[in-house]
Amino acid sequence: MTDNRQSRIAVTMRTPGADRELALGFLFAEGILDRIETVVGCRELEDEWSAPGAPSNVLEVEIAGSELPDLARLERHFFASSACGVCGRAGIENLRLSGGPTPSAGPRVAPGLLYSLPDRLRATQKLFATTGGLHAAALFTADGDLVAVREDVGRHNAVDKLVGWAFEQGRLPLSDSLVLVSGRSSFEIVQKCLAASVPILCSVSAPSSWRWGRR
Repeated sequence: MTDNRQSRIAVTMRTPGADRELALGFLFAEGILDRIETVVGCRELEDEWSAPGAPSNVLEVEIAGSELPDLARLERHFFASSACGVCGRAGIENLRLSGGPTPSAGPRVAPGLLYSLPDRLRATQKLFATTGGLHAAALFTADGDLVAVREDVGRHNAVDKLVGWAFEQGRLPLSDSLVLVSGRSSFEIVQKCLAASVPILCSVSAPSSWRWGRR
């Protein structure tokens, strides 16, 4: 059963497409959802910001009434930015890692395989090939086989879409898989992968300081 309680959880700037996966992945990573069976419906709502004929910018997720979380606690009205997830917090005590237990050690992967993954990811980034301005998150097997890839203007959104896909497909936990992101590994990306029990997270980025590693 469901009741009439509603809560606005988040606003995010995203690349349209896979919005259902984005919402489900975000809610799972935040600890709001833990089983796909609790999701009664996921639908687009009319809004005043969408252009005529364009996809809606508002998505409503309906959760089974007997499984409803503490909505008062969740009604944070926060803006899901492209920042690292730590910036803007009042103090370190406000950080919270949500999710399940610590992932297992995971599979052993040869360095050569890891080095080959960015090229495999780039070959699948259709939107990036057109715009040059989107991030991607990809799920690989321990043997380097590409399972799924999602793109978005936000690094964390791409991970949410990927986790949302796995959540809806009943593939969680991702304890034998690798996730590769096309940019830096932010706090939020690590948190989301932790929630999905991803044992190996790889990222593509330049060093942030030339001093590290100097002799």
